[in-house]
Amino acid sequence: MDKEVLENHKIYLERKKLYQSFGYDVEKERDFILAQAKPLYGKILEAGTGKGHFALALAKAGYCFVTFDISADEQRFAKLNIAHFGFQKQVDFRIENGERTSFSEGSFDIVFSVNVLHHLRNPYQVLDELIRLISQNGKLILADFTEEGFKIMNKIHALEGNAHEVGKTKLIDAESYLRGKCFLVRSIQSMYQQVLIASKDLNKINDYFNC
Repeated sequence: MDKEVLENHKIYLERKKLYQSFGYDVEKERDFILAQAKPLYGKILEAGTGKGHFALALAKAGYCFVTFDISADEQRFAKLNIAHFGFQKQVDFRIENGERTSFSEGSFDIVFSVNVLHHLRNPYQVLDELIRLISQNGKLILADFTEEGFKIMNKIHALEGNAHEVGKTKLIDAESYLRGKCFLVRSIQSMYQQVLIASKDLNKINDYFNC
């Protein structure tokens, strides 16, 4: 196996171990999000690849999907880790700006965005773009850290000499926004992750042409 792939995977394992030392099991939390989102069907998109923890969970579960990120450097880590497991054929990596992507309207049945919301400078613009991409019978799955999850992330970033920057928009704000856009929203959480499952309320859409 390629040396760079092996070295990258070693970094992945070390980081996973670091999370675990604070009580956060990366694989367990990603599997929790995936379980809440089921059933999954049709074309799947992940908005915000990051270092690829959720992309790996999707690939391990046997799904084929598109994943995009604005940062090629971040996504490179994910690409190398996907290569380590031999899942390259399942994952279509793209570089896109979440505020305005190149994908056509309604082109995905399932759209995931995991632990991205708190990083966004223009969260509602990104939400509008993700809404645009969802098919008529599709659903949007947003996940972010709970208060306990953010505490752990803050500790890890502090240990590494960084500050964990968090925006003002939270999942509860996104939930209200989606309901205002004629979505039915279900909220579930573990100790460390909160998950929103949003699907279009077709009755409201038929009643309100502006949705």
